[in-house]
Amino acid sequence: MNMDLVAANLLSPAVICFALGVFAAWVKSDLRVPPQVHETISMYLLFSIGLKGGIALDHSADASMLGPLMATIFMGLLTPVLAFFCARNLGRQSIVDSGAMAAHFGSVSAVTFMAALNFATLSGIKFEGYLTALLIVLEVPGIIIGIILARTMSENRAISVSHVLREAITSKSVMLMGGGLLVGMLTDAKGIEAVSTVFITPFQGVLAFFLLELGVVALTRLRESQAPVPFMLAFGITMPILFGAIGLMVGHFAGLSVGGTAIFATMAASASYIAAPAAVRMAMPEANEGLYLTTAISITLPFNIIVGIPAYFAVSVMIGGWPTMASLLP
Repeated sequence: MNMDLVAANLLSPAVICFALGVFAAWVKSDLRVPPQVHETISMYLLFSIGLKGGIALDHSADASMLGPLMATIFMGLLTPVLAFFCARNLGRQSIVDSGAMAAHFGSVSAVTFMAALNFATLSGIKFEGYLTALLIVLEVPGIIIGIILARTMSENRAISVSHVLREAITSKSVMLMGGGLLVGMLTDAKGIEAVSTVFITPFQGVLAFFLLELGVVALTRLRESQAPVPFMLAFGITMPILFGAIGLMVGHFAGLSVGGTAIFATMAASASYIAAPAAVRMAMPEANEGLYLTTAISITLPFNIIVGIPAYFAVSVMIGGWPTMASLLP
C-alpha cells in the first residue's frame, strides 16, 4: 500500500474533522451541530456533488460510459444479495434484519463518495466526470433488492415494493443529486460561473464541517446501540473490504481510469445511511434500526474514510496496468 496516500488522507481536513467529532463524543462534550443546520449542510452537499457531476458529465459523456454503467448495474444487483446471505447465513440474523442490512450495504453513501472525490482532488488523481451519474444509478437497486429478499423469504407479504420503489427514487438524496446533475448539464458556462462561489469553491470546507458532526453521531450511536457489537464490527468491516475488492476488479475491467476505479470501489464498499433508512423504516418497521444504521454510520463510514479510501486508491494504482475489457475484445 502507498503510505503517502494513507498519510495524505489521515491528515486531510475532512478526516481530521471527523476524528475531532469522535473525540468530542468520547469526552462527552456538548459539541453538536444544530439539526436544522446539519440538514441544510446535507442538502447543500448532495446538490453540489450533483451539480459538479453534471458539469463534468456535460463535457465527458460518450460511448465509453457504457461499460462502467453496466458494471454499476452489476454491482447494484450483486452487493445486496451477498450482504443478505452473509448477514443471514454467517451472522445468523433474522430475515428482516438481513434484508435491512442488504438494503443499506447494497446501496451507496453519498458522503463517502464525496470523501473519495475530495481525496482524489487533493492527491491530483484524475477521474471520470460521469461518476456522479453512476452514483445515482447505484443508490436505488440495493434498497429494492434488500427489501424484496426480506419479503420473499419471510411470511410478511404486506410490504408494497411499488411504494418502496417510489420512496427510493423520490428520496431527498436522489432528488438533490439528480436535480444538481440536470442543472450542471443544462446550464451554460456563464451560469455555472455565477453559482460556483456558492456550490463549488466552498465544497471542501463544508464537507469537513459536515464530517465533524458525523464523527459525533458515529460514536454516540455506537454507545447507545443495543445491537450485537461483535457482529456489527465484523460485518461493517468485512463487507467494505469484500465489496471494495470486487469493485476494484469490476471497475478496472470496465475500463475506468485509476482514479475512477478507486472511486467506483469506494462506491461499492460504502453503505447508505440517508436514502436506505427512510425506505427500510417504511417497508420493514420491525427491523432493528440500532443494527443496520449503527453499522453503516458508526463502523463502515469511519472505516472507509480513514482506511478504505486510501487503500482502494493504492490498489487501483497497482492494478492500473492490468488488461481491461476493451483490450481483450477483438
